[in-house]
Amino acid sequence: MTPDRVSFGYREVTPEEKKRLVRQQFDPIATTYDLADAVLSAGLDELWRKKGISLLGLNDGDRVLDLCGGTGDFALLAAGRTGDHSRVIIYDFNRKMMEVGRRKIRRSPRGDNILCIQGDAECIAFADESFEAVTLGFGLRNFVHPELGLKEIYRVLKPGGRLLVLEFSLPARRGLRSLYHFYSFRVMPLVARLISGTDGPYRYLAESIRVFPPPTEVVGIIRRVGFQDVCFQRVSQGLATLYTARKEKPEF
Repeated sequence: MTPDRVSFGYREVTPEEKKRLVRQQFDPIATTYDLADAVLSAGLDELWRKKGISLLGLNDGDRVLDLCGGTGDFALLAAGRTGDHSRVIIYDFNRKMMEVGRRKIRRSPRGDNILCIQGDAECIAFADESFEAVTLGFGLRNFVHPELGLKEIYRVLKPGGRLLVLEFSLPARRGLRSLYHFYSFRVMPLVARLISGTDGPYRYLAESIRVFPPPTEVVGIIRRVGFQDVCFQRVSQGLATLYTARKEKPEF
């Protein structure tokens, strides 16, 4: 792949095309996104998020940035752990997804603590050292330049701040991986079309998982940015992976 081309699933496109195409993937499925996620993952996506939030170790009053926050599932979990005086920011470039999320936020007892902002995760519109924690759910695959996005996350985290990334991955066991291939390319598109009226975004999802680096390489990228204590944990036999990291505190 040449420097001026990046992967969009199995295709190679320009960086500008990938941003546009990724944004377009979510427009037609925004209103059915939560239902499709729950059905297609058999409810596992909620369990993965809850486990991830428990690993993050949030405290009362923490300011949390939920990048690629979409319909707000990570933000709602974070707000439930950070108390009345916290602030959780959903930061996503797809307005339709956030509009769906606002409906859930309004019903939440912590809804007043959650704010939605439209923006690009690779160019975050916040000052240095603004947040105690950053969550990134199923968004790293969609970055045009993952290392650039991670550098932005590092910049906006306070010293000692924590990062949580939840991303799809491929099962390590060969037999399960074969079943997952069949499910991803044969079953999932059919079910997605029944729920959402389209299967294109879910075909891209299946392809993007397969061209995304394995967890050991992702850990290396996170470390190169400067993060410390970088760890990963496979969940549900490797269908997804949780990554945690910390921005180092300066020594005096």
